[in-house]
Amino acid sequence: MLKIAALILVAALGTVVTLAAFQPDSIQLERSIKIKASQDVVFQKINDLREWNAWSPWVKKDPAMVVTYSGANSGVGAIYEWSGNSEVGKGRMEITDMSPTSRISIKLDFLEPFKVHNTVEFRLEADEGFTKTTWRMQGPMPFASKVFSVFVDMDEMVGGDFETGLANLKATAEN
Repeated sequence: MLKIAALILVAALGTVVTLAAFQPDSIQLERSIKIKASQDVVFQKINDLREWNAWSPWVKKDPAMVVTYSGANSGVGAIYEWSGNSEVGKGRMEITDMSPTSRISIKLDFLEPFKVHNTVEFRLEADEGFTKTTWRMQGPMPFASKVFSVFVDMDEMVGGDFETGLANLKATAEN
């Protein structure tokens, strides 16, 4: 009986490792929303990292999250670091590039519960009285992330947070 249990365990682990090996080497997700506000208003809500507390989906997941700001007040060089519960973890964001009212690029480093380094980009486009706002994230998928993605659809999980964040941003910008 013990041998059978051990064989089943080895087979299950082998299956997970095999499935993980076939996961993509990178992650890329994207969500968009139309916001009835000017590009300038939406841009300011993203470009000033202090504004994120009003719309970020992760702030609601851990209201006790510790956030520190450094570098520039907004724009290139602005830094946002956080440390929170198991849902938000620990990490750092830094605005690395931008084009006024149309694009913001952010270096995103998750430090806990696992280390992952991604690039985030927000694109803003005028669209018949609205600002089409696209939130995109891309980066490598280390093996631990590939194993995790065998059990959890990363696009659905993180994409859901993006959808919530964009809805919150829309509500904030339209007021």
